[in-house]
Amino acid sequence: MSLIEINNLTHVYGKDTPFEKVAIKDVNLKIEENEFIGLIGHTGSGKSTLIQHLNGLLKPTTGSIVADGIKIDKDSSNLTDLRKKIGLVFQYPEYQLFEETVERDISFGPKNLGLGEKEVLERVKNAMESVGLPYDEFKDKSPFELSGGLKRRVAIAGVLAMNPKVLILDEPTAGLDPRGRDEILSEVSNIHKKENITIILVSHSMEDMARIAKRLIVMDKGEVFMDSSPREVFKKEDELKSVGLGIPQITSFMRVLKKRGFDVDDDCITVDEAKESLKEYLRSRKDV
Repeated sequence: MSLIEINNLTHVYGKDTPFEKVAIKDVNLKIEENEFIGLIGHTGSGKSTLIQHLNGLLKPTTGSIVADGIKIDKDSSNLTDLRKKIGLVFQYPEYQLFEETVERDISFGPKNLGLGEKEVLERVKNAMESVGLPYDEFKDKSPFELSGGLKRRVAIAGVLAMNPKVLILDEPTAGLDPRGRDEILSEVSNIHKKENITIILVSHSMEDMARIAKRLIVMDKGEVFMDSSPREVFKKEDELKSVGLGIPQITSFMRVLKKRGFDVDDDCITVDEAKESLKEYLRSRKDV
């Protein structure tokens, strides 16, 4: 059985009112353990509505979700156990920080689980290590005095300290400078590798998705438009453009070179792949 199974999921906001709006419709997906999934789509495509169902913030209008054996449907009530397993980090999570020190903020969730002090401390230390925050250096600092990128790491650590099986991140790099963005994405990749948990990353950056996601789910008008590897998804440039999305800039660049007669790989989706293809092209020219 899959870690998460989404079956005919539909959600209607304002049902039976003049403001009724179908946000997602008949979504069917299976998510396995230890996957790294990128979720993309134009604004209003249903991404946020979908992820809020995965930890019970929203309940289905029709259909159901089974997450690690816990079923969610329109009649579900106690979803506490589900939220221990599915961690959700919203956009700008640093706005949810509230404790006086980093350690106290990260320990808030585990303490509410009724865990002993030793277990709470171990979880805090592990979570801080996972996001690149040395415990002794940061534990007594005020989270409000940290940079934007470091605040975001604290917020992510607070969710990780709950030991979730799935970590969902909604635009985790929004508002960060390029260095902060790269650092957060690097830590997210490290979390996936070290903790062996499923990651679902929502982003508008095709470059980021190409670099770190292993599977891409494309949403459009509340439905699943595509579901495949990043390489296969980015081959369908025209279809992506039809739903307001693009492809990585480096992919566009390589395709322009190909059209102009350069013998390069126009399926490159990352800068590193493009570098290797260009090096190979230059080597072949030297041999002529």
